[in-house]
Amino acid sequence: MNKKSILPVKSDVIFRLFFADERNTEFLVSFLKSALDLPEDDYGDIEIADPHLLREYPQDKLGIIDIKLKTRSKKVVHIEIQLSVTPELKNRIVFYDAKLVTEQVDSGDDYSVVKRVISIVITDEVLIKRSPRYHHRFRLYDKDADVEFTDLLEIHSLELPKLPRDTDGTPLYDWTSFIAAETEEELNMLAEKDPTIGRAVVKLLELSADERARDLYERREKERRDAAMFLRDAARRGKVEGLVEGEAKGLARGLVEGSKKTIDVMRELGLSVSPEIIAQINAKLQEDTQN
Repeated sequence: MNKKSILPVKSDVIFRLFFADERNTEFLVSFLKSALDLPEDDYGDIEIADPHLLREYPQDKLGIIDIKLKTRSKKVVHIEIQLSVTPELKNRIVFYDAKLVTEQVDSGDDYSVVKRVISIVITDEVLIKRSPRYHHRFRLYDKDADVEFTDLLEIHSLELPKLPRDTDGTPLYDWTSFIAAETEEELNMLAEKDPTIGRAVVKLLELSADERARDLYERREKERRDAAMFLRDAARRGKVEGLVEGEAKGLARGLVEGSKKTIDVMRELGLSVSPEIIAQINAKLQEDTQN
């Protein structure tokens, strides 16, 4: 197997195929232990749940998260991996977490049924610009009074670009390096350090040889390339219309109309218009309108 044939774990589709596979629970649990501070017995009998978030009303947004699981004590863990960071990402994570809280309560239930919701957000771009650390943990906390309001909501960020060249000696560093790895040499070096990651590397090599997995990955990459091409096209069309009208409002209107046409064309071609792609289009609109 050559170096280029390794399927990258940081691709959302490969991440799901690898970590959401019940045959790979050993690796999922090891990764969770490296990032979270939960009681040891909480990692037993991990339940990988339906990633679709419940809608209270038909008009509500349908959320689909990368991996949703429940621990033995029914804590909910949501893992999300994003190659790009959009302005809406933080809001989307909070929205998903709110859904994961509210879907636990049925009519007539007491609020005591609500269990902790923990998110792990992995990004291939910088998310927290004010800090050089690759791992952060956020909770509802009054920093001035040094008092925590509740531990019911917890958000972890793992930023791959911030991963130091030299190890910090933690299992989290090794697992983050595994997710970020792009070559077989990188994976083999990690495998030599930790037997569990060594077994994970073997499983990833097997997944990389699977034609169905490779097809799903290549389709996802084609979707990204097509979305980027249409996005550039929409921006160009919008700018041209704005320049013709000779006013800032014309530019903004042109960008908006261009993006709407782009999304329509993508749907006509059968391309998936995911929330991530729409967020990228909106981000581009805001950027170009301000310039």
